[in-house]
Amino acid sequence: MLAERSGHRLVVTAVSARDRRRDRGVELSAARWYEDAAAMAADPEIDVVVELIGGADGIAARVVETALAHGKHIVTANKALMAHHGTRLAADAEERGLALSFEAAVAGGIPVIKTLREGLAGNRLRRVYGILNGTSNYILTTMREGGREFAEVLAEAQKLGYAEADPSFDIDGVDAAHKLAILASVGFGRPVDLAGVYTEGIRHVSRLDIDFAEELGFRIKLLGIARLTDSGLEQRVHPCMVPRATPIAAVEGAYNAVVAEGDFVGRVVLEGRGAGAFPTASAVAADLVDIAAGRRVFPFGIPAADLRDIPGVAIECHQSAYYIRLMVVDQPGVIADVAAALRDEQVSLESMIQRGRAPGEAVPVVLTTHLTVEAAMRRALARIETLDTVLEPPRLIRIEDF
Repeated sequence: MLAERSGHRLVVTAVSARDRRRDRGVELSAARWYEDAAAMAADPEIDVVVELIGGADGIAARVVETALAHGKHIVTANKALMAHHGTRLAADAEERGLALSFEAAVAGGIPVIKTLREGLAGNRLRRVYGILNGTSNYILTTMREGGREFAEVLAEAQKLGYAEADPSFDIDGVDAAHKLAILASVGFGRPVDLAGVYTEGIRHVSRLDIDFAEELGFRIKLLGIARLTDSGLEQRVHPCMVPRATPIAAVEGAYNAVVAEGDFVGRVVLEGRGAGAFPTASAVAADLVDIAAGRRVFPFGIPAADLRDIPGVAIECHQSAYYIRLMVVDQPGVIADVAAALRDEQVSLESMIQRGRAPGEAVPVVLTTHLTVEAAMRRALARIETLDTVLEPPRLIRIEDF
């Protein structure tokens, strides 16, 4: 099938991995085995090197750099490598007339890179956003469906293999930030700027927040959002409250979804399996078919030398509505003090929820605001946190209007 679609027979001629004895379910005895993956990348009989190691530096970077230096096309699933070094590697590949393909680096088997780079080439994009990490989406979905707390669901996700022993890359938003930086470069024609991605994870999202979100008509999702504004490009990863009626709210479990908004096409929604061996292999195979068929594109859609230095927009300049949850002592005057802090920063309230009475005890108070500048919201929360009647740091979740 791949030979029919590419016009050439694809042959695995060499392999390098940590464990030579592992049964991988395929016959590899005819392939040359290399203990040194970088040495394999220099093999003169190889046309394409597929890098599936991971990590921004070390052996993965050496493999890719060696392959390019020896005239080999590259297919990679390495999001960290592309987020840290993608612009430089693209320029190197273009100068040598080589392909640098990385469909598998973002959203697994969903063809989002090809869609942004080629399918939507006739559009100016306004916004690209999505659920870019299946582990976090699985945790948030399970918390909501089971009425369970974050720590319990995370432990279960680790047992099931959805989360790593050290889950920080997933739950702290780092994995999604890598992917968003790549998407922003492809979608908006700018150099990859991982440092410019504001990153916040889901550790602070509680079952209480999920229940209040449902009551308010929202779902909580960890989203990566790149949006072009009059001031420049926003790049941010953080939990969001999204209206339940939006397509992104219906994406559950370990699935990923990416939404692109273009001036001619409007909204395009792509959903599917964002991780795992088979979805990743699907994306790698598609890149190999393109290379074998001679289909060449600039890695980021335009020549690397023409990527535009669009200024980044700091999170403090972001404007949105906000969900705020406070744990306060139930006594007279508390709400007045909170309202005064918001008033002084010109933050306008839309709604307030307080359930029941428990004089002298801790109770949750939930506020939602109208459109507000983030810097003002942060100043107000810093003042609220100093109140003696506020028992823990305020919880803030941005409300997105899609």
